[in-house]
Amino acid sequence: MAYETLFTPITLGSLTLPNRVIMAPLTRARTPDSIPGKIQEAYYGQRAGAGLIISEATNISPTARGYVYTPGIWTDEQEAGWKGVVDAVHAKGGRMALQLWHVGRVSHEMVQPNGQQPVAPSALKGEGAQCFVEFEDGTAGQHPTSTPRALETDEIPGIVDDYRQAAIRAKRAGFDMVEVHAANAYLLNQFLATGTNKRTDQYGGSLENRARFPLEVVDAVVEVFGAERVGIRMTPFIELFGLTDDEPEAMAFYMAEQLSKRGLAYLHLNEPNWAGGDITFPAGFREQMRERFSGSLIYCGNYDAEHAEARIKENTTDAVAFGRPYIANPDLPERFRVNAPLTEPNQETFYGGDEKGYTDYPFMDNGYDRMS
Repeated sequence: MAYETLFTPITLGSLTLPNRVIMAPLTRARTPDSIPGKIQEAYYGQRAGAGLIISEATNISPTARGYVYTPGIWTDEQEAGWKGVVDAVHAKGGRMALQLWHVGRVSHEMVQPNGQQPVAPSALKGEGAQCFVEFEDGTAGQHPTSTPRALETDEIPGIVDDYRQAAIRAKRAGFDMVEVHAANAYLLNQFLATGTNKRTDQYGGSLENRARFPLEVVDAVVEVFGAERVGIRMTPFIELFGLTDDEPEAMAFYMAEQLSKRGLAYLHLNEPNWAGGDITFPAGFREQMRERFSGSLIYCGNYDAEHAEARIKENTTDAVAFGRPYIANPDLPERFRVNAPLTEPNQETFYGGDEKGYTDYPFMDNGYDRMS
């Protein structure tokens, strides 16, 4: 068997996984009404061989949206749709986490309820940032984001409660875990970073204050699921949607320590060069994160099986999440197991559309249960 270390079991919090090949969250924009349906049941069910599936980013409220055709978890219909997906994954022996998402300033009035302004820690527009909107003629596409308004201090507890209610629905839908999305320049990341958070109240200024809101969200979700079934995704050093940060390493270390105190199951870190470029983690960063966080570490970004195996063996990570390889290889762990070639994904079908480029990628012709 190739890459034996990838196929040793691992315990994340109180959940045991049969392998360390994680399916990363992948926005696919195939829920026009924001309600997961049969096509999502097929898509995720096909990929149930992952150690853990982390769902596509899922909006916690109508005002959390920045992209049309992405799913939500704030209505009964959405909850029921996700229950169908989870049931399909469980029927194939899989495990699944729901990623909880609020985009913050990466949005536009056209996507927001009643055409209202998006919200953010501060009223700063992301330079060069694009969201995904539906135009008057019914077509959809990228559009520059709006200038957000700064959240009032007394509004923040309401958003914390939106996360809590989303977690309650996720638990009722049967998800094994939830992942708090504090990455990729979206709302929680905007609070963490110096370039997007210019607040002067208890949610801005010092490192501890900038982390206050994300940690309040974590605490609210932990109340619902228990810390042993909660993870978080972060992207220190990332440059995306105009976000800048003068203290990415210090904040990553502080958050790791605070999350460790809370007993979180895992910390999921996206490599800063995930989409190309030459930004990398500083020397010793991974070792420092290992020292500061007592739960499991998951890394993601341009990994292949060989690279993932090496990271696990050097003990800087416990598991590796794969994104784009999972788009075109629903049986990715089995391909890794026998060192089979991978199918290349069609980028033209990444976002939007129907079954093409979504549920029609081939499985290996080796008798493996296709799960479709």
